[in-house]
Amino acid sequence: MSAEAWRLPRRSSFGRGQVHAVAGCYFVASFAALGLPPYLTAILPEFGDHAARWAGVLYVVPTVFGALGAPFWGRLADRFGRKRLLLRAQLGLAVAFLLAGWADSLATFTLALILQGVLGGTFAASNGYLGAALEGAALSKALTLMQGSARAALVVAPIVVGSLSGWLSPHRQYALLAVLPLTAALLLAALPEPREERASESIPETTAPTSAPVVSLRTLYALEFAFVFSTVISFPYLISLVEDQLPGTSATLSGVLFALPHLVYLVSALAVHAAVRDRPRTGIVLGFACIALGLAGHGVAGSLSALIAVRLLLGVGLTLGLVSLSVLAADCAKGRAPGGMFGSLEFFSKAGAVAAGLAAAAGSARFGPAAPVLTGSAAAVLTVLVSLFLLNPRSHRARWSR
Repeated sequence: MSAEAWRLPRRSSFGRGQVHAVAGCYFVASFAALGLPPYLTAILPEFGDHAARWAGVLYVVPTVFGALGAPFWGRLADRFGRKRLLLRAQLGLAVAFLLAGWADSLATFTLALILQGVLGGTFAASNGYLGAALEGAALSKALTLMQGSARAALVVAPIVVGSLSGWLSPHRQYALLAVLPLTAALLLAALPEPREERASESIPETTAPTSAPVVSLRTLYALEFAFVFSTVISFPYLISLVEDQLPGTSATLSGVLFALPHLVYLVSALAVHAAVRDRPRTGIVLGFACIALGLAGHGVAGSLSALIAVRLLLGVGLTLGLVSLSVLAADCAKGRAPGGMFGSLEFFSKAGAVAAGLAAAAGSARFGPAAPVLTGSAAAVLTVLVSLFLLNPRSHRARWSR
């Protein structure tokens, strides 16, 4: 990627260093949020839930409350400053993690997870902050980098938590890892307020863009929901599916298989961004097609090599989809208040994750561990068919109104 992608208006001093700082702070602050939920089955027995019956419910509690709070915090960011609300999100996470780490009852622990969702929202806050300072290709590349931070945390955090478990229980690690969002807040405090970085910063939330974006906001939100639903639905029961397909598979190998799609993103996202930044409609359709084929392949893969192949294919779809969505989001952000837009986008993302979790639980209980991946494949196929119509440039221009 050339330096042109990062070039901003002359009066702006916001560059790659600041973007990397925001992405790095999101990475370290995400450790507890992404690394500890897989260990809820080990945490809940400490509160008397020896069968960990509440693990599935508590897994989605932060997501549900995060979805409800994201649009509200986004609008506040547009009104009172994106940097302030980003700092608030990091400090809110620290408070929630401290409470979770010192909780002595299931009720208190549940309250901490609710506060994590309500007070957190670091991803939406970070994107809103970046959206106020960047635009066009620079913003879409920054959003791609933010997704890379999320993928890296998703891969690394569970491994680190598992390694520390021999010295400190996952429950108490919540309190220890609270130092990470605190550290992130201190680092972010040194960054500028984006309101001071762009010449035209006071953008009313209702201001319409000066030219039609590639897709409307409604289409972007629908694609975000469908993408998250199609991909996340395979997460909760993947280990069970691997064990069902390949009995005797070690936990380490299962973890590697889980991480493969995210590793594909980490090594190829920037190259994919350069390829799809001028053709995001094509990228998103190809992404959903690869997701559909990859997930369907999970249901019939009967060997390790076949599982590796379908996981890599899913990773290609994951990368194409995430990068294309970043390009489309950056395009929609032009002329709009970024806090409100990215807060609403986060709502649909989290809503997709909650729907995926519920569908995975219901499908697995009734039809077995292969049901979630087949459901996700069907959803991706349906999205491809709908997208071929909705993302047709002629039909879109006729329908565009925002």
